[in-house]
Amino acid sequence: MNAITDELAFAVARAPIAAAIAAAQFTGRGDERAADQAAVDAMRAMLNALPIKGRVVIGEGERDNAPMLFVGEEVGKGQGPAFDIALDPLEGTTLTAKAKANALSVIAIAPKGGLLHAPDTYMDKIAIGAGFDDGIVDLDKPIEQNVRALARAKGVKVEEVGVCVLDRPRHASLIEGLRAVGARVHLIGDGDIAGVINCTKPETGIDMYVGSGGAPEGVLAAAALKCVGGQFQGRLVIRNDQERARAEAAGIEDLKRRYTLDELVSTDAIFIATGVTPGSLLDGVRFISGLVHTDTLVLNSATRTMAELRLQQPLG
Repeated sequence: MNAITDELAFAVARAPIAAAIAAAQFTGRGDERAADQAAVDAMRAMLNALPIKGRVVIGEGERDNAPMLFVGEEVGKGQGPAFDIALDPLEGTTLTAKAKANALSVIAIAPKGGLLHAPDTYMDKIAIGAGFDDGIVDLDKPIEQNVRALARAKGVKVEEVGVCVLDRPRHASLIEGLRAVGARVHLIGDGDIAGVINCTKPETGIDMYVGSGGAPEGVLAAAALKCVGGQFQGRLVIRNDQERARAEAAGIEDLKRRYTLDELVSTDAIFIATGVTPGSLLDGVRFISGLVHTDTLVLNSATRTMAELRLQQPLG
């Protein structure tokens, strides 16, 4: 019997919803740590109420010593099936503190062994949405070639292809190449999980995500794409001995390996994201007349469920 059910998905959804509500109360207050801590505490409480044997294989906060649900932490009531859990209670702490768009609370869950235990390093990534033959894009090909190939597959001009990139100095040549070929470049300041997931919804205008971002975030985003039939490729970026040690501690033997989506997420999986601040993918948390309104995306690869939950509940 497949343990990845819609009943489980909607039960797990309570965790990012609670985390988003907790974090949203710090929107615009300039306190990243307080927002992150509130999200972590709320998510942990909800996960510990679930009848599962959960183990966090991808947590958050290691690079910047932030509050975190740590790797190896056991959550749930310790009964029922065993699951790997990847999470980021607040993806976009700076976005929340500054009341900027696209902060999310995200979680992915798969049967034990189903998620790559990605080290806390960077990863080069390329991702597209559903509906394309395998091999349309390739992490090792020039970006201009990938954009042209995707345009041909979509049956549109290159100028109609939207590509999302983190706005970082390390991406200067990548951005230059995209603009030279004529693609529409969507630059984001933070939140590369949201950037990848935007490929799942055509209305965002984003067809591709490229560039380097967090490896743990790559696994979370790959889980979302797994649920909708998208494509993802990634390769760890190891910059120093400390990061090499992290990779080796996570059991990574081939540091130059190019991972496919099915290698990052090898089983069926659930992915859930709740908006914290308003964004292109989801609305943010809103507090209106004593009620709190939330917007949540629930994806299940086992059932091909794609649901958007818009809920309102009393605050507190």
